[in-house]
Amino acid sequence: MAHRPHTPALPRLAKAVPVSLLAVGAAHVILSDTLGLGLVAEASSALGSPTGYSSDQAFTTALMNTVLVLPIVLWVGMRVTGERRTGPMLLIGTATWLVVVWRGVDTITDTLGGILPLDSLALAVAVIALSSLVRRRSPAPAPAPSPAPASGAAPSAPAAPSASSAPIRPENVSETTPAS
Repeated sequence: MAHRPHTPALPRLAKAVPVSLLAVGAAHVILSDTLGLGLVAEASSALGSPTGYSSDQAFTTALMNTVLVLPIVLWVGMRVTGERRTGPMLLIGTATWLVVVWRGVDTITDTLGGILPLDSLALAVAVIALSSLVRRRSPAPAPAPSPAPASGAAPSAPAAPSASSAPIRPENVSETTPAS
């Protein structure tokens, strides 16, 4: 199976910017809406008719959902655009989003429909998009087996061992291991 060549940096970045923008937007909507549910839960419990969940549960759910939705949207978006090997982008993006939320969650917990600081959101989109340029190393392709000599042909000299093959150590040799 042939491996597809890597996408050059500029087209990959052009795909990553809208995907990052969409992922940050979706994660922010999930965060602010779920935190809004927490405010509604506080108000209803203060009025004497609890909704069945506490504001602490809503806050925890908001954080969990926003951290789960960002990597899922990033992965699906990059796969839809035809990109592979998105692991570093997902890890860096999730860590960046956690930092942005950690630093700005106080600004949106007390207001219904609050928005994280726009400069933090723009920085998150930029860092996530740029992280798409980080690539994992691809595994080295396996060497092709040498063709068998034709029948009747003179045997060839054995191939020289490659520099990457290690010699067999005496402690690793058992009675069933053929001598080399």
